[in-house]
Amino acid sequence: MNQLNKSHLLGIKELSEEEIQLIFETTDNFKDVLNRPIKKVPSLRDVTIANIFFENSTRTRLSFELAEKRLSADVINFSSSSSSVKKGETLLDTVNNILAMKVDMVVMRHSSPGASHFLAKHIKANIINAGDGTHEHPTQALLDTYSIRERLGSVAGKKVVIVGDILHSRVALSNIFALQKLGAEVMVCGPATLLPKHIEKLGVKVELDLRKALNWCDVANILRIQLERQKMSYFPSLREYALYYGVNMELLNSLDKEITILHPGPINRGIEITSQVADSKYAMILDQVENGVAIRMAVLYLLASSPAA
Repeated sequence: MNQLNKSHLLGIKELSEEEIQLIFETTDNFKDVLNRPIKKVPSLRDVTIANIFFENSTRTRLSFELAEKRLSADVINFSSSSSSVKKGETLLDTVNNILAMKVDMVVMRHSSPGASHFLAKHIKANIINAGDGTHEHPTQALLDTYSIRERLGSVAGKKVVIVGDILHSRVALSNIFALQKLGAEVMVCGPATLLPKHIEKLGVKVELDLRKALNWCDVANILRIQLERQKMSYFPSLREYALYYGVNMELLNSLDKEITILHPGPINRGIEITSQVADSKYAMILDQVENGVAIRMAVLYLLASSPAA
């Protein structure tokens, strides 16, 4: 396979294993580009991309913007906080006004699950979902699984535990889909109050004991506590959460083996992970950031050149 057979990236659920592998192979090429003295290629010259973020974002927005500029695209950045959305304009009207300016691709983050799917049905442009509510965050899952492949050689057969606030995390769901499609075993671990009911129906193992989960896995993907999405208290205190589910060096050194640590960011240092762990040889956190730019370059390039586009 050398092309994606779709014009949008709305979620990992819609991708096949072959399409994910194609994205990874394309990413390999773009990582080579990013390590050259001149880090820019003309692949998307004359393509205009709008980054439309209805939620706050630093890493994802900057990563997409850098990826677009490395591909020589023209870039428009849109923030809902300073837009007509505040005056009551609808999502569809906002995007149609932007498209009237001859935009070819839209990268969108929105607080409502399914917002990118809605948009894809109503407008003629490539849509990339940069996170929709608690639903999916496909490019984050792609860069996480790519990072595992980079460190361990492959994803197939690896044991990966996702630790923390699974209930409110779009990263967790996208990672579960991506890891399973690539042949990994997946476990989720966290307080029972932060695990969705019936999550085992997705084919994942469930473990409430962090030590047992870390002893089982090859890779631990540590999620932050998403306090901004929580409408109630799911555990007694952050101090107690850190005591039972925080990953520290003492815990890692007591395991039977070395494991790889991922974290999608932003990091709440001292809560879900200590600074010592985040900055250690176990962690791939900065590698994930670097891989994020190359993954997003690959996705943008493949969607722009797909037959469905």
